[in-house]
Amino acid sequence: MEETLYLTINLIDRFLAVHHHVARKKLQLVGVTAMLLACKYEEVSVPVVDDLILISDKAYTRREVLDMEKLMANTLQFNFCLPTPYVFIRRFLKAAQSDKKVELLSFFIIELCLLEYEMLQYAPSQLAASAIYTAQSTLKGFEEWSKTCEFYTGYTEEKLMECLRKMAGLHHEAGTGKLTGVYRKYNTSKFGYASRTEPAGFLLL
Repeated sequence: MEETLYLTINLIDRFLAVHHHVARKKLQLVGVTAMLLACKYEEVSVPVVDDLILISDKAYTRREVLDMEKLMANTLQFNFCLPTPYVFIRRFLKAAQSDKKVELLSFFIIELCLLEYEMLQYAPSQLAASAIYTAQSTLKGFEEWSKTCEFYTGYTEEKLMECLRKMAGLHHEAGTGKLTGVYRKYNTSKFGYASRTEPAGFLLL
C-alpha cells in the first residue's frame, strides 16, 4: 500500500529523533523494522520477518529485528495512528479536481521531500498542499492558488511559497547525486514518466 511508505518514513524519523546516536551499520535495521511495523498497521498481508532479512541481504538476524521492533514500538509508545502527507494529499487532490498528470507529479515531488531533513520543518498538510501547488504551477505555468484549494487545505498562497521554492529545487536536482531512487521510480510508464517533467524555472529564482 502507498500508505506504508509514508508511515515507514514517519516511524524512522520519530525513532531517530529520540535515538540520535544509532550506529551507521544499524540504520538499515531501523529501516527494515520500521517497514515491518508499518506493514502490520497498513497491510492486509504482512511480510514475515525472514523476508525482510532477505531484503537486508541477511545483514541482521531474526532476533535483532524482533529486538529492534520491541525497542521501536516502546520508543514510539505504540503510536502508529497519525496523519502523514499521504492522507492530506489524497484529500487535497480531490478538492483541487486534479487530473492524473498533476496527481503523479504531486506524488513525485512529495516523495522527494521524504528524503530531505530540511523538509521536516513543514507540517504534513503543508507539504501536501505545496506539492499540489508546485505540480499545478509546473505543468500549467504559474497560476493562482484557488479559493477552493485555500479553503480545503487551510493554507494561503503566501504560506506555501517558501515550501514551493524548496520543492522546485528538489525537483531540479532529483536526477543527480546519490539518492536517485525516487527519480527512477517515477521515470517509468507506471508513473507516467512524471520525473521527466521540466521543473518550474520561475520557482527557482
